[in-house]
Amino acid sequence: MRSVMSRLPALMLVAASLAAAPGLAREATLVTPALTGGPSGASALAVITASGQLGGTAALNPRHPERYVVQRGDTLWDIASRFLRDPWVWPEIWQVNPQIANPHLIYPGDVISLVYIDGEPRLILERGRVERRSPEVREQRLDDAITTIPFDAIRAFLSRPSVLTRDQAENLPYVLTFREGKLMAAAGDDVYVRGVDAATGEFFSVVNVGDPLVDPDDGAVVGYQGTYTGRGRLRRGGDPATLVLTDSERETLRGDRLLPEARMPSLNFLPRAPERAVDGRVIAVTEGLSLIGPWMVVVINRGERDGLEPGHVLQVHQAGAEVRDTIGGSRLFGEKVTLPEELAATIMVFRSFDRISYALVMQSVNEFRVLDTVRNPGT
Repeated sequence: MRSVMSRLPALMLVAASLAAAPGLAREATLVTPALTGGPSGASALAVITASGQLGGTAALNPRHPERYVVQRGDTLWDIASRFLRDPWVWPEIWQVNPQIANPHLIYPGDVISLVYIDGEPRLILERGRVERRSPEVREQRLDDAITTIPFDAIRAFLSRPSVLTRDQAENLPYVLTFREGKLMAAAGDDVYVRGVDAATGEFFSVVNVGDPLVDPDDGAVVGYQGTYTGRGRLRRGGDPATLVLTDSERETLRGDRLLPEARMPSLNFLPRAPERAVDGRVIAVTEGLSLIGPWMVVVINRGERDGLEPGHVLQVHQAGAEVRDTIGGSRLFGEKVTLPEELAATIMVFRSFDRISYALVMQSVNEFRVLDTVRNPGT
């Protein structure tokens, strides 16, 4: 039973693929036949069906496979893209088998097949044989489950912060001063810090607070650019406490903020369109470049207060250029004409705060810039 109860994420993926087929009804039925298998384990077959006829705006990927074996290194986005033209189109309503638990694990070796039964498209998920494992090994197996987005794409951003929220910039622990009257510090130096509430031995990223990030809608400061300067270990508690810098990328200065090294957030969220209408702007790119492309991390001026959560997918629209019409208008000066927006990219939110969110560029049609607009897919 436990092997069946760990399959909901893949079933959700299957349902999503069907719901993304044009014109399919937003109602899915989940069927899970009984387990079969030998003494060393079991295999299970899960079927998600969706009723309706093909046609409409959503579509299967015209190059979709009939059968796909999940590979190590795949992401949920990869798999959805193989079956769907728009990977974020998931079923909003479906019947979930209440006997299935742990609805967030899909493993390499799982098989997803697209079939037609009685004229209706169905996606079948088959789990291979599951070896009997000790509780310790089963716990380790959680790390083998595929993620929604590639970990490597955001590793550097999370481990070397380059953007701070306003709350972080104002309230995180900070560097007070240095030993022996130094004006700056580098790897191997002790620094005195305040506001630290942590056990000795814990590590912190040290970030220099840079220019403010301003919401173009109301002019409010919603965050700050940050420059990662290094990493330090808390050597001694107290107020002030003592932090020893273990490595440096640039000098650490008074006032630099200390960001506790956080555990990697879950990357097993479900890609989907936001439930609420979103209309915002790109306000920063972490690499500090003017043009933005695939697998870059961007900051947008919409967050939790706007209903954004990890997994929400948005589209970026490149602002239309302004040109002069010297053909139909005045031949001397020309009439100013603003060209229409063009779709530039698809992004996925992976971390959200009150007024801002971090998003990863998943697909890019055109390069785009800071202040280009972000909206719900298809709007």
